[in-house]
Amino acid sequence: MQAVSNPLASHNAYSALGAKLSGTSGKTPVPSYNGHTDYDLIAALKKVSPQAQAKAKTSATDFEAMFINQMFANMTSGLKGEGPFGDTEGTGVWRSMLTEQYSKNFAQAGGVGISNEVYRTLILQQAGRAG
Repeated sequence: MQAVSNPLASHNAYSALGAKLSGTSGKTPVPSYNGHTDYDLIAALKKVSPQAQAKAKTSATDFEAMFINQMFANMTSGLKGEGPFGDTEGTGVWRSMLTEQYSKNFAQAGGVGISNEVYRTLILQQAGRAG
């Protein structure tokens, strides 16, 4: 049986590398991009503060949660009748609250990989401004 890779592993590697470069952590994996060592990100993380890295990570995860929430909302929009909500007037409100929580949990657990790309892009842009 082949091991399943964690979709957030590279994102965690990015964060861990940032912590290592800023002197706040021990041994960490090197981030990769398209199967190769991501030297651009390594250089960028050296220019971006740990606070900015944490904020970028949070923003990337929140963005992915919002995207997943839209997918879940569209997926459940046509459901009617029996189920945990029945078919009452308040069904839409409760269903939207449930899908929002599902999407947040799903994104924090690794999501679909969007946050990795968003995080990388944010860090590269911030490093470019830091020059």
